[in-house]
Amino acid sequence: MNVARNQVRDDPEPDGGRAGDGGRPREDGPPHDGERAVLEAPDINRALTRIAHEILERAKGPERLLLLGIPTRGTFLARRLAERIEQVEGHPVASGSLDVTMYRDDLRLRPARALGRTVLPEDGVDGRIVVLVDDVLYSGRTVRAALDALNDLGRPTAVRLAVLVDRGHRELPIRADYVGKNLPTSRAETVRVCLRETDQRDAVLLRGGQR
Repeated sequence: MNVARNQVRDDPEPDGGRAGDGGRPREDGPPHDGERAVLEAPDINRALTRIAHEILERAKGPERLLLLGIPTRGTFLARRLAERIEQVEGHPVASGSLDVTMYRDDLRLRPARALGRTVLPEDGVDGRIVVLVDDVLYSGRTVRAALDALNDLGRPTAVRLAVLVDRGHRELPIRADYVGKNLPTSRAETVRVCLRETDQRDAVLLRGGQR
């Protein structure tokens, strides 16, 4: 049973306008001119299955695992990973979401942000192996905010990071433990992750710029 904390929500736009963990707004909706798919639904399925096995192997079992997605798409990816691990082990895996809005370092620059939800198991994060899950890893600033938010909630045994796409251009010393696809990009390019839960399709789309 999951218990919701910080349930203040103002029906934010998908992902709060977040471009992975960078600063450029994400563009949602139908495909745009000039976009090309770098991952389609079967590729995403394979990547998530591989990541689920890697998480399980390193944790040496599912019992202490807690997968926390960074809203919005990270939450759906965390649920999918938990389902895959449960299918392999026959043991339920805890998952939830971790809102990082109030921990972001750009609030003074973009103060009008709607709060998301933090949803945790009833026994919290203490003693857990927490895997933070996000769709795109870019500057690393969203992950830093997630670590600060998690620190206020308890003391996990370990904290790891899983992302569907790592597009480079880190501004902080943060590295993902589990990566679906490393995607070299220029800063002028836009990476858009579509998931069926929010976009009616699974795909990773790349647009613009010259590498």
